[in-house]
Amino acid sequence: MNNNQFFPFERNRYYAGKMLTSADFVAEQKYFLDKQRFLSTMMYGSGIVCGLTVVSLDDLSILVESGVAIDGSGREIVLESSVVKKLSAVDGFDSLSSDHATLCLKYSEQPAHTVYSALHNDTDKEYEYNRITEGYELYLVDTDELDPSIKIESEFLTRESLFTTKNFRGEVIIPATVCKGRNVRMIVRITKRSAEDVSFDYRSVLQVPGFECPDGGHEVEVEIKDLHLAKGEVYEKEFWMMALGSDATETNIILQSGSASGSEDGSNISVDGNFSLKVMMEDTTPLELVTRQIGQMSLEMQSMGDSGEFIRLAELRLVRTDSAYVIEEVKERGIKKYISVPSKELERGEYLDFFEKSVDIRTTPAVAASTTVEENIVPENRGVEYASGFLEIPIGSDAREGDICFSGEIIHGLGKGNVYVEVGYEYLSEDEALGKNARSTIYGNAHLFDQEGTVKAQTAVKVLNDKGSFVVAAQLMEDADLLVLTYRWVAMKFPTGEDVRDIKYEKNQSISAETPTFVMGPKENHYFGVVYHNMEPASISYELTEPASGEISADGIYTSPSKEGVYEIRIYCTDSPMISTYAYAIVKKKEYNEEEA
Repeated sequence: MNNNQFFPFERNRYYAGKMLTSADFVAEQKYFLDKQRFLSTMMYGSGIVCGLTVVSLDDLSILVESGVAIDGSGREIVLESSVVKKLSAVDGFDSLSSDHATLCLKYSEQPAHTVYSALHNDTDKEYEYNRITEGYELYLVDTDELDPSIKIESEFLTRESLFTTKNFRGEVIIPATVCKGRNVRMIVRITKRSAEDVSFDYRSVLQVPGFECPDGGHEVEVEIKDLHLAKGEVYEKEFWMMALGSDATETNIILQSGSASGSEDGSNISVDGNFSLKVMMEDTTPLELVTRQIGQMSLEMQSMGDSGEFIRLAELRLVRTDSAYVIEEVKERGIKKYISVPSKELERGEYLDFFEKSVDIRTTPAVAASTTVEENIVPENRGVEYASGFLEIPIGSDAREGDICFSGEIIHGLGKGNVYVEVGYEYLSEDEALGKNARSTIYGNAHLFDQEGTVKAQTAVKVLNDKGSFVVAAQLMEDADLLVLTYRWVAMKFPTGEDVRDIKYEKNQSISAETPTFVMGPKENHYFGVVYHNMEPASISYELTEPASGEISADGIYTSPSKEGVYEIRIYCTDSPMISTYAYAIVKKKEYNEEEA
């Protein structure tokens, strides 16, 4: 294993009259080599830069195409031309003991160009090598004996055990911090623990009060039927949700007791009734969140990862007899690790455009990709409709003063007619009073505020009255190094003329709890969802009507107290507190069951 400890860096100090020996010149080379390899390791990691495709030419031979790789010590490995090899002629072939082998590439260097040593004496060599040639080696190793690369676990993901049986283990995996108003993926992972040939069925319901599912609800149904896995094999099922843009700073994913069931060769699944996975919520972007998480990794952790001296090129499956062999399969996908290099960023973006589109995870009517609609509320006994959301205007990487950029067409959701739209520049800045970054919005001319982090631009809004949409234009008043401008928009529709006479105020608007009465144990969790009657979904608040009756979070997760009793929770609309309802938690200890014991 190579030493990745390039630092501390030490270079020659020159002065008049200094005697230079071979050791000084070696130190000079080492300094610049260590610098270059250190930067390659930190900036690119290890993997394949280009080429190095492995092809089976016939039953006995392989072709390795020309290419470049960087190993875990930051050294470049270059195959300047394609290589054809009989597999039996590759180093390590004679030592293979199985039918599954891995073809590896590693850096090597050899001395070259012998010259006469003018200062040699009787004890020294008469000839010395004058150069060092950098090259490569190909070799084979049994796949099962290959040293696994070290994978550094970060704190980006959080996970919680969902169940454990004799043969299977299940867990929920999700980012430890999610971005408000953005899509996020949650994974349910099933791992086979044993070699027994058994099937597996599983079903549960996860409550996700801080998220909105594609159906508009706050529950994720997990259903897995007739699952067959080999020992160590992993099955994953993903679920997409959208984190709500509420004021809550954290939420919980809850699995209630008894909500999971399944069978596995006659045995039952054990479920922890107090399962609760905490997830933090931040008003930030995925790029900012991921960049921060990666940047927080220490130098020691970075040095531990990607420290292998070899590059995996392919896995080979062989059919072998006592006297011969046949190459049955060459597998590259999932084996190779490629490095994303900046020189290919433009080409990569053009290819990704065929696969990526920004969509809202919800199943509400389609909205332009450049905007996220947050609200569309008709306040009771008022004739004003309003909506708000975010939009992004791409300006490119070389934006200059005077450039005019446009957003896409944005549907405001208030229908056709005369609608007033205002936009304000959104930015993050450090707030000393809060001790953290705070989000601010500047409506009007942003250049009047000399605020660090803002981009000075004039804006105009074109409302398409007959289409129920609008377009925003922004003219830069200074050069900008941002890729997009982020704005918050607010739209208002005032009824006039016949519209006023046609207003029908909704009466009998009300809400009710999905589970008005719920029986639970001490210190357990339950999410009190809301059903809306004669009204659109609105912001909801929760409060306990008496002290020492447990805890209720901003997103409706109730934690029962340790004392038995009946406790009341008031649920009301944040903007219309008169619209309210009540729910009741019956807390009692679980009875001891000898059969379960």
